[in-house]
Amino acid sequence: MAKLPTVTGEEAIKALEKVGFQVVRQKGSHIRLKHEDGRVVTVPVHSGKNLGKGLLKKILRDSELTVEDFIALFEG
Repeated sequence: MAKLPTVTGEEAIKALEKVGFQVVRQKGSHIRLKHEDGRVVTVPVHSGKNLGKGLLKKILRDSELTVEDFIALFEG
C-alpha cells in the first residue's frame, strides 16, 4: 500500500476536480464538493496548513478513491 501524501486542502480539491468533483458550496473554511453520481466530500481549507492523515483518509473514503488513485492524480 502506498504512503499517504502530505497535501493542503487546495491541493486535495484540485485533485478531486480532476476526477469529476465540482465545488457546490462553501461555508467558512469548509468547501463541499459533489460528483455527478452523488458522492459528496467536504474539504477544509486553511491557508498554508496540511490536512491531517486521518482527515485525508476520510476524504478518500468519502470520494471512493484509493491512495494509489489519489497519488496518480498528482503525477498525471
